[in-house]
Amino acid sequence: MTVDRAVATLAAIVALAAVVIGVRALSRAGRGARVALAAGAAGLITGVIMLATADGGPGTGNGVVGAGVAVVLGLAAIVLGVIARRRRLA
Repeated sequence: MTVDRAVATLAAIVALAAVVIGVRALSRAGRGARVALAAGAAGLITGVIMLATADGGPGTGNGVVGAGVAVVLGLAAIVLGVIARRRRLA
C-alpha cells in the first residue's frame, strides 16, 4: 500500500464517519452537526488535494478511487451537517 493510497483511504474513512454522525445529528435534533461539518470538510479537502496531486488514474496506487469517495462522502456529510444545524437553530 502506497502512502497516497493510505491517505486517501483515511480521508474516505473520516468522511464516512462524518456521514454517519450527520445522519445521527438529523435524528437527534442537531447534536453532532458541527462534528459532521468539520469531519466532512476535512475529508473533502483531503480528497480534493489527493485528486489534484495524483500522478495516474485508478489502479495506479495513487489513491484516486479513495480520494473520489472521500470527496463524495465529504460533500454528503457537509450537506447533512448543514441541514441538522438549521433544524437545531429553527
